[in-house]
Amino acid sequence: MAAERKVGPNRGETMLRFILSRLVMALPTIALVSVTVFALIRFIPGDPAALMLGDMAQPEQIAEMRTELGLDKSMPQQFLIWAGNVLQGDFGRSIVNDEAVLPLVVSRFLVSAEIVVVAVLLASLVAVPAGVIAAWRQNSLTDLALVGTATVLLSIPTFWLGLLLLLFFGLKLGWLPVLGYVSIRDDLAGGMLYLVLPIMTLVIHEAGVLIRMARASTLEVLRLDYITHARAKGLSEGAVLWRHAFKNAFGPTWTMIGLILGNLLGGIAVIETVFTIPGLGRLMVDSIFARDYPVIQGCLLFVSLSYVLVNLVVDLLYPLFDPRVVAE
Repeated sequence: MAAERKVGPNRGETMLRFILSRLVMALPTIALVSVTVFALIRFIPGDPAALMLGDMAQPEQIAEMRTELGLDKSMPQQFLIWAGNVLQGDFGRSIVNDEAVLPLVVSRFLVSAEIVVVAVLLASLVAVPAGVIAAWRQNSLTDLALVGTATVLLSIPTFWLGLLLLLFFGLKLGWLPVLGYVSIRDDLAGGMLYLVLPIMTLVIHEAGVLIRMARASTLEVLRLDYITHARAKGLSEGAVLWRHAFKNAFGPTWTMIGLILGNLLGGIAVIETVFTIPGLGRLMVDSIFARDYPVIQGCLLFVSLSYVLVNLVVDLLYPLFDPRVVAE
């Protein structure tokens, strides 16, 4: 009697388990982020109720406002109330202008996303092939030139680079606007002019990171046995590089792209300040100066959740470049 063969899970089941495991792993991270954001805001000096009522408010008015806001309850109770409101889409109202926080944060986030997503996409399209070519021509003049360029780009602070671009393209040549902002949803051509310089600044800086990462991962793949075997079969260097090495080398670079995207979505305040862009980073900075606690809390939570979700998407797409991840 023939021995029965064990039938393992098919690729679809394995992929489903991988996706579910990543989703489950993201939940504790989101919970921890929520607790951290809530706690950080509570450590900021000052009384939100007193700020909302102004300097002339009487103690009984402040006490009444604290009761209305739930600030007289214990910290765990405040967190549960806040978390319940957030799950319903209620992030509170701004102390400064009494505007709902969630629509305000989302509208500013879309402005930041226009810059960040386009910049990361353009930087990837330029830097990843450049890094692959640098690895292919290791120790040549091409490699040294690309690595040197990447090192210089990494060393330039973004705010200084942005100012240089403003001075050259805005003031000296007069090709691009220096101050102000026009949404591309209102005026596509005019809005794109205001986005050129901030996008160019981020592309130049982040290209340096991606060139070095793509080069390092490609060098590692080019030393593997299957690359030697492909060359032994008589394949051209182009076929070996782009058909066999690039896909496996792109996995670590894809992770770096996700990290850069998440970091820029939360850390673009400097660029938005230099170019007077009314994005999420600028909103957070202005809210900190104004002690607008609900808006600060909403910005921090939105940025943190965006970072978690971006990296979750990166994890879910990673098997497209390295199927071994699912098998593990």
